[in-house]
Amino acid sequence: IANVVTTGTFTIPLMKRIGFTPEKAGAVEVASSTNGQLTPPVMGAAAFLIAEFTGVTYFELIKHAALPALVSYIALFYIVHLEVTKLGLEGLQRETPTQSLLRRVTGFMIGFGALLVLAVLFQTVLGWTGDSLPGASLPLTIAVFAGAYIWLVRLSASQPDLEVGLTEAEMKVLPRLGAVASTGYHFLLPIVVLLWCVLVSRLSPGLSAYWACIAMLFVLITQRPLKAFFRGQLVNGAVWWHGYRDLLRGLENGARSMISIAIATAVAGIIIGTVSLTGAHQFIGQFVEVASAGNLILMLVMVAVMSLILGMGLPTTANYIVVSSLMAPVIVMVGAQNGLIVPLVAVHLFVFYFGILADDTPPVGLAAFAAAAISRGDPIRTGIQGFSYDIRTAVLPFMFIFNTDILLIDVTFLDGVIVFIASVAGMLAFCSAVQHYMFVRNRIWESLLLLVIAFSMFRPDFWQDRVSPPYIEIPGHEVLSRLGDDGPNGLAGDQRLRVQLSGPDFDDADRILQRNAILELDGALTADMRLEQAGLMLDISDGIALVGEPFPGMPLFQELGDFDFYADRPVTLDYLFVETPDRPARAFFYLPFLAVLLVIGIIQHRRKRQSAG
Repeated sequence: IANVVTTGTFTIPLMKRIGFTPEKAGAVEVASSTNGQLTPPVMGAAAFLIAEFTGVTYFELIKHAALPALVSYIALFYIVHLEVTKLGLEGLQRETPTQSLLRRVTGFMIGFGALLVLAVLFQTVLGWTGDSLPGASLPLTIAVFAGAYIWLVRLSASQPDLEVGLTEAEMKVLPRLGAVASTGYHFLLPIVVLLWCVLVSRLSPGLSAYWACIAMLFVLITQRPLKAFFRGQLVNGAVWWHGYRDLLRGLENGARSMISIAIATAVAGIIIGTVSLTGAHQFIGQFVEVASAGNLILMLVMVAVMSLILGMGLPTTANYIVVSSLMAPVIVMVGAQNGLIVPLVAVHLFVFYFGILADDTPPVGLAAFAAAAISRGDPIRTGIQGFSYDIRTAVLPFMFIFNTDILLIDVTFLDGVIVFIASVAGMLAFCSAVQHYMFVRNRIWESLLLLVIAFSMFRPDFWQDRVSPPYIEIPGHEVLSRLGDDGPNGLAGDQRLRVQLSGPDFDDADRILQRNAILELDGALTADMRLEQAGLMLDISDGIALVGEPFPGMPLFQELGDFDFYADRPVTLDYLFVETPDRPARAFFYLPFLAVLLVIGIIQHRRKRQSAG
């Protein structure tokens, strides 16, 4: 909501001026602001909580969340392009002629490369200083920050201050990007400090935020006096007081914002405590399990809808706390019963995405109401339009639940590049299908094909599994012999195995549960010790692999906690799933669908030229 109010005051009037309806202008801003909460490095302050709850480092979380956020924003740019093309709109007149695409890309790459070289050089010098002169690292860092800050403020002082509060009628010419950006580059330094502390210095999130706040306070107090000095103006007490007044206003606004967050977080804590003490999450899990009838897609849809409902009206941090405490365990529990085992971070990002999307989902959709107040449009129609734009964001969690490559989990750099290209192509195809437009209006068969292409770009494993099964099933009673076999059919050495277990339910011994789990096996140990270290104690009897109750603290203690190990029917290891060797690479399955996408583009482009001629 704050994003909408902050940036929407100038973006919405600009969009209305070039011809967008109030509802569409507000919807674009809502979709963009909502995605801002899903974009690293801050993610509406929820990033630190997600890292804490899932047990991954903050750096790893940033890596996992980066690709979906980037793909989502690229898709939003494309949707706006399609809307502009369909309506035949033109942008504002520019102060300077538009540069060629090649020149703009070249300039961006040169600037980015220069920043990268400077960062590497600074890190090298800082590392050398830390080794040679341990006490000089902090003074050197402060000196570099101060030098960069003074230079950027001087650059800002060379430009006139931006006019605040321009009306829609006054926005006639689009100013140069460089001139506008140069007036506020110094405000990016606290963000640079935050990222540097977290990603490079590897400080704790709290300490990193502390240093970023200190940098921001310094900027607020000193930027106005420095600007006056560089402009040759008198630097008197009034100028300094202006800086302190900015600081006091910032502290006041921050305190006001924290009131609602503190209340919501406190209430969320009560909810979490109630859920933990009463076992409500187990009831919700059982309800979803029964209602979905074991269908994974239906289960995920129900969790998504519940996350949308739970997230309505909550600020980002409280939103995440509520949906993660109530809905994330449901995916883990019900998914494990039906063979869906995904990293915990993927589960938490799934519920977080839908919790955030509640802000532009009618009938609540507070972000849509905020945007409608600026655009003077209908809030419900703005929310519906915004959600239609955000469908692209809603499909991403379903994709990365089944294909964790999208989260860059256990992928190489080259694989990551391929996944990025495929994800962008798939998302653009999806947007074209939903908007019924690419170069011209789609025909029905084109939209259907585009949906198939989008699905295939995000889920190449679906077709890969049809060509070659992902796993080879091995009966559970053969596990010990296979683990001790060094031959081609053996499983000696380090292994990461998937197993399926079954046994009576702890709460209802007549009900048989199935659970899937992942075993991390150390190849340096014997077969029995490898299994025991992974949390599985086996006893092979009459061709049946009997599973013993794990002790507290063992790896599978929580996963097997729903079994009754003292019922008449034993808990057994049914199957061992080993990855099929020499499967065709997923990248090969992108090619035919990319070719079909190219053919559709050629057909539509030809149709566009014919209609224009």
